[in-house]
Amino acid sequence: YKDELPPDLDMPEIRGRLREEDYTPYVITSLQESDRMNLLVGTIRNSLTELELGISGALNVTEGMEALSTSLQLNRVNSTWQQLAYPSLKPLSGWFADLLSRMQQLVEWTNERSGLLKSIWISGLFNPMAFLTAVMQVTARNKQLPLDYMTNRATFLNIVDIADIIGLPANGVHIHGLFLEGASWEEGKGDDE
Repeated sequence: YKDELPPDLDMPEIRGRLREEDYTPYVITSLQESDRMNLLVGTIRNSLTELELGISGALNVTEGMEALSTSLQLNRVNSTWQQLAYPSLKPLSGWFADLLSRMQQLVEWTNERSGLLKSIWISGLFNPMAFLTAVMQVTARNKQLPLDYMTNRATFLNIVDIADIIGLPANGVHIHGLFLEGASWEEGKGDDE
């Protein structure tokens, strides 16, 4: 897994590109998400490096290294990684593929000049609630209303492929990866039917 880990997001470079007026709630959320991802990826990288050194005899093998080795053998996410990560019940192989997709979204998001992608993979965030709060903050500022008056409302679009989304919405944001529990969705029907 260590060789497949992406490099850390270059936070000094990312922040260096931003002007003071660029620090919108969306940009701040992307920076917070990126900091958390760097912490997780750095922890994974360090623990795998230590495990390699322990196996080669360059370091004494600790209980943490043994636990990591067992997790890897059983295709489970190590508990240390879980503490820094997002909720997931996936086995390690699926979890790691998910991690790479989450990192890719952050790379794209932090490189987006507008501070917002065409659609945010909401379930790919460490803290989706912070993003939803950012949406309310932007709306409150645009409408010159107190944040306490804001709520989130979803309108479902009949779009299957994100590439079909043209531009940003006039109000709010596009998200994908939202899950419904205890409900069903009939393809081809909108929220008004």
